[in-house]
Amino acid sequence: MSKLASLVSVLLSSVLILALTGCASTPTATTATATSPNLRLYVFNCGTIDVADISVFHPGIGKGEHKRLTDSCYLIVHPKGALMWDTGLPDALINIPEGKTVYNLFTMHVTKTLASQFKEVGYAPDTIKYLGISHMHSDHIGNVNLFPHATLLMQKEEYAAAFGPEPAKFGFSPENYPTLHANPVKLLEGDYDVFGDGTVVIKRALGHTPGHQALFVKLPKTGNVLLSGDLVHFTENWEHKYVPGFNFDKEQSLKTMNDVAQFLKDNHAVLWIQHDLEQNEGIAHAPKYYE
Repeated sequence: MSKLASLVSVLLSSVLILALTGCASTPTATTATATSPNLRLYVFNCGTIDVADISVFHPGIGKGEHKRLTDSCYLIVHPKGALMWDTGLPDALINIPEGKTVYNLFTMHVTKTLASQFKEVGYAPDTIKYLGISHMHSDHIGNVNLFPHATLLMQKEEYAAAFGPEPAKFGFSPENYPTLHANPVKLLEGDYDVFGDGTVVIKRALGHTPGHQALFVKLPKTGNVLLSGDLVHFTENWEHKYVPGFNFDKEQSLKTMNDVAQFLKDNHAVLWIQHDLEQNEGIAHAPKYYE
């Protein structure tokens, strides 16, 4: 692993110690109600990350350029239960208005807690049935402690890396997820149909980390959406298939991106890039929802 790769991996593991092909269209969202729903997708604002040198995400390109990334996480409500997909930056960051800067490279802000957004949509985090984590980097697991009873759905390679003898080797820090080992867990070895009807499917998408995964959601009114995890961080990298220098496996990352591009085409789906600020500005956030 290069010096830069090591630096970024350390960064990604330190955040929590504080506490489509192309862009998506803009489908219509609905205001939340208290009625029992059919399939719904809520989009939460789970923080922002200011990047002082964007070339860390595509080596050799954009040296010294600044970029702001968003950090999105999602609640999918199904008649058979609810799935939380990623949990963003830690809510504790709201107590640092100026943000937390690490290595003079990344500055992280939280202006609205995930816990408060759950209250707005009328769901209690401790009643959520499933917790799907795209991967175990710190900006995706910031609030896993809110979901102590949810069954963790994770690729077996990611779980082994996160809870094995050398988590730091993969950019993971167990002190960032001290409660997660107590959650019930279902280890995955490929794609997984969460509710058994094809509407919410975890897609194996290796490369960024040993067991990275994405989430496919078939919304009857909105259409088909794939939630990216860190398959890619923003649209430019998706369009050009740039791979960050800190990815676990570059060749696998490229293969996965090409496979996902074909999957999107075959399934008439759009890619919602979880860190792409500009794309997310066109996506309605909770308490509105997609169905």
